[in-house]
Amino acid sequence: MKSITTVLAGVAALTLGALPALAQDHKLRIQTHFGAESVPGELIQKFINHVETMSGGSVEIQMHYSSEVVAQNEVMSAASQGILDCDMGGITGNVGKDAGWQLAGDIMGGYDTPYQFLTWFYHEGGREVVQEHLYDPQDMHVIGFWLQGHESLSSTSPLAGFADLKDWKFRSPPGLETEIFSSFGAKPVVMDFGEVPNALRTGIVDGADASTLNTNVRLGLFDVASHATFPGFHSMPAEQLSCNKKAWAALPASAQTAIELALKGIALDLALLTAVRDGEASVALTEQGVTLHDWSVEDRKAFRDFAQGRWADWGAKSPAAQAVLDSHLAYMSKIGLVN
Repeated sequence: MKSITTVLAGVAALTLGALPALAQDHKLRIQTHFGAESVPGELIQKFINHVETMSGGSVEIQMHYSSEVVAQNEVMSAASQGILDCDMGGITGNVGKDAGWQLAGDIMGGYDTPYQFLTWFYHEGGREVVQEHLYDPQDMHVIGFWLQGHESLSSTSPLAGFADLKDWKFRSPPGLETEIFSSFGAKPVVMDFGEVPNALRTGIVDGADASTLNTNVRLGLFDVASHATFPGFHSMPAEQLSCNKKAWAALPASAQTAIELALKGIALDLALLTAVRDGEASVALTEQGVTLHDWSVEDRKAFRDFAQGRWADWGAKSPAAQAVLDSHLAYMSKIGLVN
């Protein structure tokens, strides 16, 4: 006859075996170039909270804001090498790795709305083409894209159309934009984002492509500038979240789904909030005497038609760039943005 101790031990073993295993904790170290106090920064905190809730607390995210660990253009390399786990930064900052990153992150003049861009990525083959041609070579897994919407140009002189671009000296990011605007007679000056307010105040530049209208207000650009393009049309850069493949594979499927859904949620929120805050900024700026220039349908179309030639030039730079461009064009043609 078995002793009571043996019986109780057997019951305990059976009971413990029937209980679900405790969730394993996973920690992800992520860097973003956004500040914690910015609108995207606030949404990143919302993303962190949603991941924690949907994963049942099994995923801990350690977020490094404002390029705290490495420079913005070094984040993906740091993540692929395991110094960080994930990159939650800009896409075009990786253009030094391959020209395809430019076309993936900002095709310049291509889409009318952020929702068209997001549709390309999530539903029209964008995710698959960038994963194969851009992220796989970096040993990274792309989780999602998110973006604010069209940026505005700020200026101390009018920007009513193409004629006003001649000899216009402005801050520009490097890459495709400098080529397009130079072709119109503008004089782009490549400088870091943080240098823009002082450069405008001291007359180093006459204007800037810095960010969205509401961000330009917060930067204080309209203390000097009295003109802006709004709604924007020329540039709509996207951000991304991608993780080292090993770090991503170590997560259970439920945690991966939680991260994907949380990212999609803030992608929609960012586009919606930007539209609201840009609208509020436009009202306030008009009241204080800033002139907002809404380019005509004809000028916008002419800008896109001209930009297509530069897209082709960039597509020819690498097989990856051509694959990304072909994917964009297939979707744009489908919805009537290009012939």
